[in-house]
Amino acid sequence: MFDVKALRAVALVAAFAGFSTQASAEVDIKFTLDWKFQGPTAAFLVAADKGFYAEEGLDVSIDSGNGSAGAVTRVAGGAYQMGFADINALVDFNAKNPGQSVKAVMMAYDAPPFSLFTLKKNNIAKAEDLVGRKLGAPVFDASYKLFPAFAHETGIDEKAVERVNMDPALREAMLVRGDVDFISGHFFSSMLDLKSKGVSEEDIKYFLYADFGMDFYGNAVIASGKFISEQPEAVAGFIRATVRGWQDVIADPEGAIEIVAKSDPLIEKKLELERLQLALDVNVLTPKVLESGIGDVDEARLRNSIAQLAIAYGLESTPEPAAVWTSEFLPPAKDRMLSR
Repeated sequence: MFDVKALRAVALVAAFAGFSTQASAEVDIKFTLDWKFQGPTAAFLVAADKGFYAEEGLDVSIDSGNGSAGAVTRVAGGAYQMGFADINALVDFNAKNPGQSVKAVMMAYDAPPFSLFTLKKNNIAKAEDLVGRKLGAPVFDASYKLFPAFAHETGIDEKAVERVNMDPALREAMLVRGDVDFISGHFFSSMLDLKSKGVSEEDIKYFLYADFGMDFYGNAVIASGKFISEQPEAVAGFIRATVRGWQDVIADPEGAIEIVAKSDPLIEKKLELERLQLALDVNVLTPKVLESGIGDVDEARLRNSIAQLAIAYGLESTPEPAAVWTSEFLPPAKDRMLSR
């Protein structure tokens, strides 16, 4: 004869066990980078490889990208829950696509990498010397898209600069060959790509946008509005793990590059280590970050940069910072500290 009370007890235990398994199931996150697997994106790969995401209950897959605009579109379209992209591309996308609600949730590049490069033999020493010359870049390049803002800040006529669009792989080569007079690109990318083509650093002249009153932010972790509302703890956990990734990268940059090589065995490790160090020195470990930790933004600075961006992109309206940014998922500053 069956013991009814015993059967009910077994059923109750089984039900709770099933609930526990379901509640502790990992949250899947498809994460898109803005570009290739390179040194500056090592923090995400390190966090995945060393189990930091798994410790937060996250199953994160990381894919390479084809530019910040593409990363934003991937997240907005729902193919990816989160990504890494230039916050200025996010502002542009949200302004032109109302209701998409993609937001940046963690700032990585406190100083932007936006730059222009030329060779000293081209006799371009100041912004005014760019007038009447040829600018070469991929049409989706962030520095290229922000060139109107650079022209506005420096008082030159952007229409007096001829534009030549090309595949990213041809950008530095066309400058070396003399097909264009200057190029735009991320500082840590174009500088090293020019050097890899035999150009000495002494023969390169560059203009960092940040040196010309353009106090923009750079790349940030972004998330779709749907994922933010449905999985807020997952967003917070992803950020916590990513901060650990950055801390680990700074403590062991050579080891970080070895992990990057797992995702792309064809990378030149020495080159990527140098690229990573440039990004850390110029874009990540700024005085503000060293004092206050990685991840947050100054609202007044973000507001001013959005206003500059509205001019550059000809936006019909100037978005409020809250439309593109939230700091609600950041851990306390003491847990976000970085050191050289």
